[in-house]
Amino acid sequence: MRLTENCAINAFARSTVWKHVDTMKWVTGILGLILLIVAAGGGGAWWWAHGSLPQTSGTLTVQGLAEPVEIVRDRHGVPHIYAQSMPDASFALGYVHAQDRLWQMEMNRRIGAGRLSELFGERSLGADKFLRTLGVYRVAERTVLNLEGDARAALDAYAAGVNAYIDGLDGPLPPEFLILRHRPEPWTPADSVVWAKMMAFNLSTNWRNELLRARLARVLTAQQIAEAFPPYPDDAPVALADLTGLYKQLPDRVMQASGWYPPTLRDGSNNWVVDGNRTASGKPLLANDPHLGLSTPAVWYFVHVDIAGKGVIGASLPGTPAVLLGRNDRTAWGFTNTGSDNQDIFIEKIDPSDPNRYITPMGPAQFETRRETIDIRGGDPIDLTIRATRHGPVISDVLGSASDLLTDEYALAFAWPALADDDMTVRAGLNIMRAENWDDFLAAVRDFHVAQQNIVYADVDGNIGFVAPGRVPVRKPENDVRGMMPVPGWDARYDWDGWIPFEQLPQAFNPPSGLVVTANNKIVPETYPHHLTFEWDAPFRAQRIKTLLQTRSSHSLQSFMAMQSDVLSTMATTLLPWLRQVEPMSEEAKRALRLLEAWDGTMGGNSIEPTIFSAWLRELTRLVFEDEFGDLFADYWGYRPLFTHNVLRDMLGQSRWCDDVRTAETETCAGMLSVSLDLALADLADRYGEDPAGWRWSIAHPVRQAHRPFSDVPLLNRLFEIKQPFEGGNYTINRAASRLADDDEPFTAVHGSSLRAIYDLSDPDSSVYIHSTGQSGNPLSPHYDDLSRIWLDGGYIPMTMNRADIEDDAIGMMRIRPPE
Repeated sequence: MRLTENCAINAFARSTVWKHVDTMKWVTGILGLILLIVAAGGGGAWWWAHGSLPQTSGTLTVQGLAEPVEIVRDRHGVPHIYAQSMPDASFALGYVHAQDRLWQMEMNRRIGAGRLSELFGERSLGADKFLRTLGVYRVAERTVLNLEGDARAALDAYAAGVNAYIDGLDGPLPPEFLILRHRPEPWTPADSVVWAKMMAFNLSTNWRNELLRARLARVLTAQQIAEAFPPYPDDAPVALADLTGLYKQLPDRVMQASGWYPPTLRDGSNNWVVDGNRTASGKPLLANDPHLGLSTPAVWYFVHVDIAGKGVIGASLPGTPAVLLGRNDRTAWGFTNTGSDNQDIFIEKIDPSDPNRYITPMGPAQFETRRETIDIRGGDPIDLTIRATRHGPVISDVLGSASDLLTDEYALAFAWPALADDDMTVRAGLNIMRAENWDDFLAAVRDFHVAQQNIVYADVDGNIGFVAPGRVPVRKPENDVRGMMPVPGWDARYDWDGWIPFEQLPQAFNPPSGLVVTANNKIVPETYPHHLTFEWDAPFRAQRIKTLLQTRSSHSLQSFMAMQSDVLSTMATTLLPWLRQVEPMSEEAKRALRLLEAWDGTMGGNSIEPTIFSAWLRELTRLVFEDEFGDLFADYWGYRPLFTHNVLRDMLGQSRWCDDVRTAETETCAGMLSVSLDLALADLADRYGEDPAGWRWSIAHPVRQAHRPFSDVPLLNRLFEIKQPFEGGNYTINRAASRLADDDEPFTAVHGSSLRAIYDLSDPDSSVYIHSTGQSGNPLSPHYDDLSRIWLDGGYIPMTMNRADIEDDAIGMMRIRPPE
């Protein structure tokens, strides 16, 4: 199964839909388009090419504005919106989002609403059932009702702007709509909120590891599981309760409740900030590059909004009315994912006397139930019965027939803060971009509930700060599982005990060190009183960032740019001393080893050493771990550098993993290193040819920015998808992560720096940013992929709010006004 999509939830949707859609339906739509254009001759081609692109100049009269708004598009296609009020600015933002990214917005809301089957037929039922079961869209609708004041006004105005564009169209829709013969429905505020929640879902995936550990408990010992998921370096091993007996009672269908959500790469990011004592200017510098699944078009859309002279500029999410990452006239901020454990799977025991009830600490309780209908293109609609418990929706009902549900003794319920009606994260996003100082900023992020983020801050007064807002459940002292595996729902000690108070979340203002670095690494000391997670990302990127910060006494915009492009892998330099101890068994292996002995771990595109290293590690992890994991190995397979390092250095006897339990002989790590190197070299020869000159990392490791749904559709993938040679790796600052378990493209980068931004608080208009594709989602636009070339080269575009600079070489100025 190929999983190469925008972010985790997009990989989920694509794996269950795109690979299985009847190609002939696409071909029919494509041929119809071609015939239409040919029949119309040159005029039809011109109409098609230009009619689906946005108007960027002139004056339009639209309903929904209070006062006129001006929109200047700079030479990179970035809109600069000049309005007199927040509602009018939100309206204009909705309008330009729809102009440039309407198909992306359509897909995003349909994913969140569980309405893919209306477009793609019965093959997408698995995705829709899962998302209807979660009920994220229903919660989004209730969240909208709980919003008031400026937040509700912004959402309403944004929706009105999107709909003004849709209603005013007198030309063709973007190509995807025409090929699929679909017209979008009116936009609603809930459509905006649901995608914000789905982004949070993408960033909160510890529930899958909970289920994986429970499944592994059937085949591995508790010690083996603890070794397979090692603690953060220098932390004590995690001792967990033994629930193996319970897990073995659960039907396979229940244990595979995550089957509709395939393995994905963990989302990561980098951010760091230094105060004026560490810069040439004497004012702070802040850098941020969030790592997400790479897609075409990009996750982000750049925009500048000026409201009565007060501006904000940065990255927005199409479909939502806020600049989520960016700066205003006084402050700048950047996010990385904390990765806190804010999800739990609860095993609910069904009342043996009544299948409509389940057991709680207070006695039996009735399942909450609701019915939903899923419409299916080309088929009959189906009715879905959804159950929920006091902990959340029952996700194990996604698989199996209704009769199965009546015989199971257990069900799995999903707990997650985003399913609460009072999740105010959308309001936080709108208030962050207006914060003028640290106090304003803290007040804004109090409402940031999901998913917990590491936010770095800087302002023009020279202050820097850090805060990690989000709802993190308090787990009771007697909870002996602490979010690592599914827990008995009838046992009160596993129930959540509220949220960590905001004041007790990690935060700092003007720290004595003069710097803050986060890269999904552990952000709290051992003395921190609350449990956030055991699943911190390995510290390789964070260590490299700190090293580079400390190599210079004074930093500049240029030194931060060089850091964001850095591709030295400290993961590689950690493992190389152990790999180099191999006894090569062939001449090819000897030549490869000589190359690796001189290699410094730089994942450069013109080198073949990164390719040999990555292929070797891929084969080594397969040889060492597959025998013990059995059928579950594919769900676990990845680089796993901490575990692999522990095995190779025989930490606490872990070299025993090198023995293949399926054979009578006792294999050693030395033997596995030799065999895996030869297997890796043979695999590379098979993939890229016998000549190692053809194994350059840029060839083996292109970046693939997949399009939904046309990356897997012949004739269209070359038009819609962006695929280019690249460098970097899973553990470099300039991250370009691949999936080792993908047999077709194990080294292709599908996940990485979705945007890069550097903020100079000495001269905010000299700040710079870039994202990975282009501003337009229409492949006929010159702004479909123009930024990707700059991004590949480690370049940037200006992040200025100076109107004279913006209008220099601008591609157009449009004025939208209300009726007179």
